[in-house]
Amino acid sequence: MKHVIVVEDDAHNAVLFRKLLEKRADCRVTVTEDPAVVFELVRSEPIALVVLDVSLRRSTWEGQPVGGVEICQLIRAGAHVRVPVLLATAHAMRGDAETLLAESGADDYIAKPIVDHDHFIQLALQLMERAA
Repeated sequence: MKHVIVVEDDAHNAVLFRKLLEKRADCRVTVTEDPAVVFELVRSEPIALVVLDVSLRRSTWEGQPVGGVEICQLIRAGAHVRVPVLLATAHAMRGDAETLLAESGADDYIAKPIVDHDHFIQLALQLMERAA
């Protein structure tokens, strides 16, 4: 069973991501806001996908506040394997997506709120298949 990490600080979105990935993509899902948990999992076991909220209010790394862009940069810098990363953002304006992807090194992004569940699952599955 594929293991997906969801890094999300909004409880409603975290539940939505978890349920969609468990029920529609047959994944095991770990939800966390703690970058240390993310890095430990990425180092210690095969992770099929990381879904990263861009704006995290309570996440810190080495005493500094971090968001999804910084966490993705750290995953890319430290991972011995390439883990697909999907950014989730409520603030995507035209042109922002390219900037976010270039800055973070993420594979793709999706706008929140997630209203098109089929599109989210299709995108997640594509990223997981491409990496497999």
